[in-house]
Amino acid sequence: MQRPHSPTLRRRRLSAELKRARADAKLTSTQAIKALGWAAGKLSQIENAETQKVKPDDLDKMLELYKISDPAKREALHALAQDAKVRGWWSKYREVFGPQSLPDFEAEASAIRTFEGLVIPGLLQTPDYARAVFQGGRYTSTEESERRVKARMGRRDILTQFKPASLRVVLDEAALHRVVGSAEVMAEQLRHLLHMAKLPNIDLQVVPFGSGAHAAFVAPFSILDFPDPLDASIVFVDTASGGLFLEESDEVEAHSVTFGDVQGSAMSAARSAGVITEVLEALESKP
Repeated sequence: MQRPHSPTLRRRRLSAELKRARADAKLTSTQAIKALGWAAGKLSQIENAETQKVKPDDLDKMLELYKISDPAKREALHALAQDAKVRGWWSKYREVFGPQSLPDFEAEASAIRTFEGLVIPGLLQTPDYARAVFQGGRYTSTEESERRVKARMGRRDILTQFKPASLRVVLDEAALHRVVGSAEVMAEQLRHLLHMAKLPNIDLQVVPFGSGAHAAFVAPFSILDFPDPLDASIVFVDTASGGLFLEESDEVEAHSVTFGDVQGSAMSAARSAGVITEVLEALESKP
């Protein structure tokens, strides 16, 4: 079974290929617009991946103008345009994830680096823990809460399916001690953490209280890397309103450096598992 692909990534990849093809043809955007007979903004929307659908006829016109005659190349670009229109499983949870969806990018990520300071990362949460996080002490409808839990649980498949993503987590020790939901819910969550940490594609490190201040005293964030060199890494910063995507190279680099720094403050994966076990045993020993 193949992993689902990301329509957004395919759209970005298509726009990058077409922009490169125009440059190779030594055409400015103004010259291309004039030759194609299009409105000024149409080419810009395609090259900036701002339009979800590129019609086959429009794509053929661009390929003819850019003198791309190789059948295999043309077929590949048409396939990208077609894949960019496919809706992923997460589209039915649009009210949960928002218009620009994190699972859309996670679907094709080859590696994910995540820092969390207060809670267990979403990709490693159990249903009961996630439910308690979403409720957060507030009164919410059962239906809304369950949809959010199902949406979050759907994201976890990328860690266990065919060709799973590599997940590197740095977790502040505070998240282990904050009892979310109940002692039973928290104990189950910690056992799940230990189980997932044994998977070959998952590396979990804990930043101990004893390390003091560290580089990631900021909002939780994730860095997503992709296997195709045309797909630049992106950063997702969790916020109260859903999340923020950062794509500029300097922003990605700054978060990569921060992750490396906080990883240096963390314990080894083996020692981290020991600390999680100690917290779990202390939790289970309470009357």
